[in-house]
Amino acid sequence: MISKLEKNELPTVEESCCANESTRKSHHSDKVKNNLVVRLNRIEGQIRGIKGLIERDTYCDDVITQISATQSALNSVAKILLEGHLKGCVVDRLQEGDLEVLDEVLITVQKLMKK
Repeated sequence: MISKLEKNELPTVEESCCANESTRKSHHSDKVKNNLVVRLNRIEGQIRGIKGLIERDTYCDDVITQISATQSALNSVAKILLEGHLKGCVVDRLQEGDLEVLDEVLITVQKLMKK
């Protein structure tokens, strides 16, 4: 049997991690969720700042430096989400005997590594 990873397919919503039979949801603690929201709000501000730099014809190298910092911040959010996903959703599904989750994780890691 060829896995979704080998066929380079993405899992459907029903096949994605943190869901039950109807809709999968994450189960982050309020502390983690608040941390992610604070980080994303900061990133949103960085994006608006980059837009302003471009509108003000700021030197390209300075804009690129800000873009790089924003990408690093997004990568940090992704790492936090991936860790929670592995320790929560993936473990739960493996304990339920759902080995398909491994293909899903590999596809997700491939997406993150493209960056």
